[in-house]
Amino acid sequence: MKNLLKMTLAIGTLCLAQLSNAQKLSSQSSNIKIDGTSTLHDWSMASAQATFSGNASGSTISDVKFVMKTTSLKSKESAMDKNAYKSLESGKYPDITFTTASLPASGTATVSGNLTITNVTKAIKFPVTVTKSGNTYIIKGSTKLKMSTFGIKPPSFMMGTIKTGDEINININISATN
Repeated sequence: MKNLLKMTLAIGTLCLAQLSNAQKLSSQSSNIKIDGTSTLHDWSMASAQATFSGNASGSTISDVKFVMKTTSLKSKESAMDKNAYKSLESGKYPDITFTTASLPASGTATVSGNLTITNVTKAIKFPVTVTKSGNTYIIKGSTKLKMSTFGIKPPSFMMGTIKTGDEINININISATN
């Protein structure tokens, strides 16, 4: 009984030490780029106004949350931005959110998480590479998805003569520190 109590105390102390070593991370910078096609030409929108948070401990970053304001996405054309915000229902759903239980603190992995766009949440897989330098974590990744998966009708212009393709490519480059 005495040995069991000692073992329980030792395990409890180790767990507490691990919890106290967790470092709260937040975004230092972010660059998000979304590329797509249309019947006229390829297009892209970008944002540098996203937030990232998580807890780094050992080889894992846990409780990961990424949030980007829909209206922070900008292209080179204000008319395209306006049509994109309309399709994304930015007034009603101002945020695009990705959450995952964990990702590696260093290395390459395919992360499973939940992406929410226009109040539709879908489980997705997102390949990422995480590089750690001092207290900074650089998270890079790219994935393709279809707008229609999230209930988004791809925008069209000029009475439907110019149509946006359904598939988009999302590229992320996030720097987070504690």
